[in-house]
Amino acid sequence: MKKFNLISASVLIVFATAACSSDKTTNTPAASPSGAASSAPSAAPKEVTLKIGLPGSYDITSKKIIEGFQAKYPNIKLQIEEAPWADFTTKIVTNIAGNNAPDIWFQENAVILGYGARGVAENLEPYIKRDLKTADYIDSLLSAKTPDGKVYGIPHGVNPNALVYNKKIFQENNVPFPTDDWTYQDMIDAAKKLTKDTDGDGKTDVYGFQTASSIAQGWIPWIKSVGGSALDAGLTKATFTDPKTIEGLTRWADTIHKDKISPTREMQTNQNYFQSEKTAMTFLQYSGQVSLNKNKPNLDWDVVKVPIGFNGKRFVPMVVNQWLIYSKAKPEAKEAAWTFLQYYLSDEAQTFLSESGASLPVKKSVLEALEKSTSKPANKKAFTKGVEEAGGTLDENPSWNQWRAAATPILNDILDGKKAPADGAKEIQQKVQSVLDENK
Repeated sequence: MKKFNLISASVLIVFATAACSSDKTTNTPAASPSGAASSAPSAAPKEVTLKIGLPGSYDITSKKIIEGFQAKYPNIKLQIEEAPWADFTTKIVTNIAGNNAPDIWFQENAVILGYGARGVAENLEPYIKRDLKTADYIDSLLSAKTPDGKVYGIPHGVNPNALVYNKKIFQENNVPFPTDDWTYQDMIDAAKKLTKDTDGDGKTDVYGFQTASSIAQGWIPWIKSVGGSALDAGLTKATFTDPKTIEGLTRWADTIHKDKISPTREMQTNQNYFQSEKTAMTFLQYSGQVSLNKNKPNLDWDVVKVPIGFNGKRFVPMVVNQWLIYSKAKPEAKEAAWTFLQYYLSDEAQTFLSESGASLPVKKSVLEALEKSTSKPANKKAFTKGVEEAGGTLDENPSWNQWRAAATPILNDILDGKKAPADGAKEIQQKVQSVLDENK
């Protein structure tokens, strides 16, 4: 049963059936009166209703943001559709053809790119050009930008990686703490020193590193560390058989089978090794610090930037959810939705987002304030400066979910040692390219 929340007397809470359309017709926003860009929200109609979709409800979107917007714009009456993430995303796919979607909602970056390709998401580039000073934001502001210059989303939040480490384990083994200047080889060398059989039974009790099987914290950072990739620059060709990509997959699997610095994928099924203090380091997404602080409040830990790759370059994987404006919304609803997004990008709303800890804001001024906060981790710049310096998405294109699903079982076989990386890469190449060709 869905939960109804009363935000204010002027806010109507409803659960509308969500839908989208494949029609590519969009309305270009009118130029601002001065003809120049402005950071102030453009004038919305005197009275307009705005339908906002909130997958995950207020667990993911701070209620303070909705209330703050309503207080500033009482002339825009809100209809809020909130539901658990899975319920929301399932229904909105099912109801796309019904042309009854919210005027604005958010989903994963790859999904938004797919909506853009189908004409469901409004191209926001004219709005951004008209009203935003992009220099006030980190580059992730435009993470939903396509190769041809269209922008189909505005970040709901940014979740970058950092390298998290257990201070106690380092101190007990007289190994210096990681630094922001570490390389992947530094990380591996330290992990070897920290991998221990503490009770002499011939079994490893503490691992130096925990290797993930997922894309964001697992294989993508490793292939990027050697200059490899999943897709080419145009995001239309698979590149799994590129020698650099194979090298990255090999180094990823080697952490378990050759270097033996990480527990296996199977071992990790029923245990969080880092929270259990049985691994010294792992890659951590920013949102992970919320549960880490909640579940292990006394754990002495910190983070540094994702290490510099074997190729001499740093790559910081980031997961981004994006707000989109429905391309079939009425013109006045589109302007109201854009007004909401401008508020969402303001210092006030970005501060509310920052306080939630669920993801990083994209406004530079708010990121600077976050860096000075006293909550763990102490080195928040590992996230904020890391993503500003080298943040990148996960080779996402409109068919990202499909090709990733095709690749995952074979990637798991590589990590489990059941397939050689080169052989697995050949299989992945064929499967992924087939998906890409089907979605041209």
